[in-house]
Order: sequence, then structure tokens, then C-alpha cells
Amino acid sequence: MDIPGAQDNPLGSYLKDRRSKLDPLALGFSPARRRTPGLRREEVAQRANISATWYTWLEQGRGGAPSADVLDRIARALMLTDVEREHLFLLGLGRTPDVRYRKNEGVTPRLQRVLDALNPSPAFIRTATWDIVAWNTAATVILTDYGKLPPEQRNVLRFIFLDPRVRAAQYDWESVARFVVGAFRADAARAGAAAEVKPLVDEMCRLSPEFAAMWRDNDVHGHGEGIKHLRHPILGPVSFEYSAFAVDGRPDLGMVVYNPASPADAEKIRSVLGSAPKQE
Repeated sequence: MDIPGAQDNPLGSYLKDRRSKLDPLALGFSPARRRTPGLRREEVAQRANISATWYTWLEQGRGGAPSADVLDRIARALMLTDVEREHLFLLGLGRTPDVRYRKNEGVTPRLQRVLDALNPSPAFIRTATWDIVAWNTAATVILTDYGKLPPEQRNVLRFIFLDPRVRAAQYDWESVARFVVGAFRADAARAGAAAEVKPLVDEMCRLSPEFAAMWRDNDVHGHGEGIKHLRHPILGPVSFEYSAFAVDGRPDLGMVVYNPASPADAEKIRSVLGSAPKQE
């Protein structure tokens, strides 16, 4: 099964998708007599000050790799965000020289101690394919008891789209799900892990029509930081300030930390930490 929206020419698919989302009228082009939404190829080429033929070849997967200058012009023409621009460069020029995807090698005891020291803030380490490879006690209590699951099931996409309990815990599941898909896409491309995520994406598309539809949208997001609200089955509503961090020397790993948003939220978590199983 092909990945929806990412067949033999992912760069062309992404360019076509991005231009389809632009408003011709807002950019000074006539909206009349258009068979499809968005800008025409020649209009993108005009805005990027490049040949319309060359741009058409890019979308069709012809003519070889574009230069960084051409991609930069196209990014401006398509009004891409920083994350979308980075994704365009990864698709057009490949992984950056210092990024090499490595399959799961686990985490060091030192990194596990960092996670443990963050209690009562739930925290975990995930790979570029968003498999959870390490976590602390607070994550077990608030998010998921990862230790009870086989390693191949400890995946963020599986939790969000296939686990009814995780879905019910979200106040706005669709917004959360769209954010997760966009951030996952960006992380996998950044780590040069496109080949590694393909089997997972194929499976998720088969198991979840909602995932398949969101994947076809080709959106990308940076994880960054923000506020997350959860419905916990025991503690009730709990709010967090979340942040994502790169693990130094391991471009394939990222740490996500959910800091309780208030002293009351922190106290709720502490009240149940004592009865939770300790992390080995």
C-alpha cells in the first residue's frame, strides 16, 4: 500500500498540496476559471521568480534536484512557515549532513535518572518514529503504563488513534490528533527516517481512516511547547505546560516533559505517585 499523499514524488505532492491552500485573490490573482483550488503552477513560479517549466518539472519529479536558492524562493512564494520550509528542504535536498537516523538503542541509565528526577512531571523519551523508549513514574500514572505494553505498541500514533482511553482523555481530540500527525511528519523527515516510518504509516492508514485523512493533508508542525488539558479517570481534570527537548548527541531521540500547570495539579499527581510501580 502506498502512503497517501507521499508516493514516488513526495516533493511534488507537497508542493501541489501547499499551493492548493493559497487564496489567489488575496495574492493578486484572478479567482475566475479555476478547475482546482489554490494557485496555478505558473503563478507560484511567477511569485518565486523561476521558470514555470522548471517549477512544473519539480512537481512532476523531473529535472533533478533543485538548488537551495530555488527551494528558498518557492518557500517564500508559498508563504511557508519555518517548519514547513524546513520540511520542503528535507524533501528536496535530503537529510542534513549531521542527521543520521538510528534505530532504537534504548537510553542510558543516566538519561533514565534525568526522567526520574522530573517527578511529579510526567516525562518520556521518544524516537524519531515516536516510539516511547523510556518514561518516569508520573508518566505511568498520568499518561499510560508503558511497561505493561509490548515495545511495538508503545507508539504515540497508536495511542492517539487506536486507544479509546487515550482518546477519551483529550478535551479536543481532533486538534490534538492533527497536531500529533504534523509534528510526527516533521520529526521523521528531520531525522531522515522516511523509510522507517513507512510501515507504521501504512498500517495506521489501514486501521484508522481519520489518520489516513490527516496524513493526506501533508501538514507539518513543530512540537515546541504549549498547554495540555487531560481528563484523568481518577484525578479528574489536570493541566500541564508541555515542552519538547532534543537529546544531546542523539538526533533520533526527543524528550517531552509535562509540567503541572498549577500547584493543585502537582498535588493531585503526588497523591497517587506513592502507589504507582517504580521504574526499573
